[in-house]
Amino acid sequence: MPPQPSSSRRALAYLGLCLVLIGLNLRTVFSSFAAVLPEITAGAGLPGWAVLALTTVPVTLLGVFAPLAPGLANRFGPERVLLAAMTLLTAGLLLRPSDLGWLVPGAGHLPALLVGTAACGAAVALCNVLLPGLVKRDFPHRLGLMGGLYTTAICASAALGAGFTYPVFAATGEWTAALWFWALPAVVVLLLFLPVALAQHRARRRTGKDGVSVWRSAVAWQVTIFMLLQAMMSFSVFAWLAPILRERGVDGATAGVMVSVSIALQMLGSLFAPALAARFWDQRAINTVVALMTGGGFALSIFGPLDFIWVWTGLLGLGQGSLTAVALTMIMLRTRDGHTASHLSGMMQGVGYGVGSTGTLLVGLLHQATGSFAAAGVLFLCIGALAAVFGYRAGRRRYIGG
Repeated sequence: MPPQPSSSRRALAYLGLCLVLIGLNLRTVFSSFAAVLPEITAGAGLPGWAVLALTTVPVTLLGVFAPLAPGLANRFGPERVLLAAMTLLTAGLLLRPSDLGWLVPGAGHLPALLVGTAACGAAVALCNVLLPGLVKRDFPHRLGLMGGLYTTAICASAALGAGFTYPVFAATGEWTAALWFWALPAVVVLLLFLPVALAQHRARRRTGKDGVSVWRSAVAWQVTIFMLLQAMMSFSVFAWLAPILRERGVDGATAGVMVSVSIALQMLGSLFAPALAARFWDQRAINTVVALMTGGGFALSIFGPLDFIWVWTGLLGLGQGSLTAVALTMIMLRTRDGHTASHLSGMMQGVGYGVGSTGTLLVGLLHQATGSFAAAGVLFLCIGALAAVFGYRAGRRRYIGG
């Protein structure tokens, strides 16, 4: 990503606002679907394989499309690629709840759900990769602040999807309306970001000799595996926490509130964790602690005493928000320039989300095989422990390329 600093403080502030608002749209596609999953399954007549696909494919596509983002940004410019991604996200959100029976008799909702969800996953993948590089490029002296703001926005996006989707369904009686609702904020951000993208000068191609090879860096691989383990837990929370709570006897509205509160605590963790991480000499301690909090909170939400379920989901939320934030902050703290940050982001999120999507799949398969989520609780205790190990190694004060 070539250095193209904004020409004025006002333009920089507007860019920062747009980046935060983009972050505010990057998780509703996951949490909104989970919030009304039983209603969608019944209303659309989804078979078991479709439920697994719709909870796993979006995260898998985050890994498939993430490595493409740096090359696209180098060729067309990161702002224009972000604009295209937001356009694709909006289109996917509009298509997702549609009934295509008028076009193909008997098609129903399933084809649109699959195609629309896939489009959203591809769009989110591009945004995920480009945001850290833009922060590194345009806000080099405000990494903790901007890192905290945009990761908080991402967590807030999940909270909004979890907290407001079921009430929209309850008010309208239609799960389709509950999903269509989330296209509105995407359209607003698309229009706000349009002037930024149109004003951007076309980026020049970068040659292979520019920068360092992140794929050959031990530091990059340690950060990437840390991200992978974080993603396995993070997207499993988005996809399965509400169904876990409802299976434990919590009603749909209360489950939505609990997930929303948990993700609100994610926002608190994601707001302060990047600033703390940036101030520390290294990040070994904070990476280890938040990884253990997340794995433990997830496990306790599954088989801990139900009387303390608010405590378990709160611990999970605070740990998960901090874990996601410090994992993303590693992109900026382990690189020296925006170009390397963009390529590390593509590697981290390509491998991390591509392999990390197996977390949601494993939870679904374990639930189908055992009839409960208890096995998933044990799984995430192990994943949390591994994340602590790799978080400790990634947290050492070193840079990619020496």
